Amino acid sequence: MEKAKVILQDILSSLEVDHKVSEIRTCVYWTAVTSLRCGLASTMAASFFPPEGRQVECAGSLLPAGAKELARLSLSSRTLEAAIGIAAINSILPIDESLCIDLNAEAEIRAYGKGKRIAIIGHFPFIKRLGAVAKELWTFELPGRTQPGDFSGNEVETLLSQAEVVAISSTTLINHTLGGLLDLIAPGAYKMMLGPSTPLSPVLFDYGLDALSGSIVVDRDQLLNCISQGANFRQVYGVRKVIMRR
Repeated sequence: MEKAKVILQDILSSLEVDHKVSEIRTCVYWTAVTSLRCGLASTMAASFFPPEGRQVECAGSLLPAGAKELARLSLSSRTLEAAIGIAAINSILPIDESLCIDLNAEAEIRAYGKGKRIAIIGHFPFIKRLGAVAKELWTFELPGRTQPGDFSGNEVETLLSQAEVVAISSTTLINHTLGGLLDLIAPGAYKMMLGPSTPLSPVLFDYGLDALSGSIVVDRDQLLNCISQGANFRQVYGVRKVIMRR
């Protein structure tokens, strides 16, 4: 967990300018923060929140705030606060769009994973389709969220080191498990982070990732309308899905 926070600290240090936050929305699937641009993060499932206590310490009083101040919530042990922090990072992160190509995560994994052992951290809708091209396919998910065929126990420690292509959900930045997972991956494996929470930051390349699959909001109003009505990511409009490679 500490390594994940070190990674987040490095990303926070890379934020060059501040900007006033004009809006925060924590919806059932997605959290959005609007400052310089609109940034997204997974809200994470409500079932992972403790049944009692405050999920956001200063709920109702987070504004006015600058994006940099809000971004520091990414270090919080409270999942919902951390999600707000990641969305704030994504709202102000300087993105070199010349390094981004219009491509989704499934296409990237297919291109690098054909005939290889693939490991996916997080169960994504395209998992079954990847099984047709992979030599072996292992999917790891948190207890309580597993689907048939997923692993959720100690298997991650033995199988992840055997994978030649590894795709890691960006929610591992929110729950601070990224560092431990990176330590389990073989040095020569192709490693990518995926999901709308992904910060499109070259800082992540310094920690061994080869590609970042994330989203850039291109129509804020359309996006907010979707997520406010309970849209999952397949139902969301107003975003551009991109890949940034090392």
